[in-house]
Amino acid sequence: MTHIARATLADIPAIRAMAEVVFPATYRDILSQEQIAYMMEWMYSAENLRKQMAEEGHIYYIAYQEGEPVGYLSIQQEGKDVFHLQKIYVLPHFQGMQWGARLFEHAIVSIKELHPESCQMRLNVNRHNKALNFYLKMGMKKVAEGDFPIGNGYFMNDFIMGLDV
Repeated sequence: MTHIARATLADIPAIRAMAEVVFPATYRDILSQEQIAYMMEWMYSAENLRKQMAEEGHIYYIAYQEGEPVGYLSIQQEGKDVFHLQKIYVLPHFQGMQWGARLFEHAIVSIKELHPESCQMRLNVNRHNKALNFYLKMGMKKVAEGDFPIGNGYFMNDFIMGLDV
């Protein structure tokens, strides 16, 4: 059985376990090992995940196949009519099985439930991330780009993608 469920604070260890696999695998050819380590702590420490979920309005969802977590996403309202797809990742051995598309579609459905009026979903994607083609295939358009400082001298060098939902 497969399903996608909203995560709770109790799911932080599962999110962290997936991130420890998928995040370095995604960025190993793009970022230095030092920057990956910095970003893992910045985004995925237990305390930072708790803060995202409890204080910053991030809503996490976990995808499951036969009870096993296979990927996750998070959305966050950014403005009156803008939601940010903060994270969407599928474990490497489940990629190519349509989980990315299912998670992406789940993000859209979740945003529509939270905001029935039309709005825009945005996401940042590293300019060298092969997932860029996935987002274009899913209907997103490049709306901007930038180099965003994240601390410790590191930057996120991203395209900002948008999709009207």
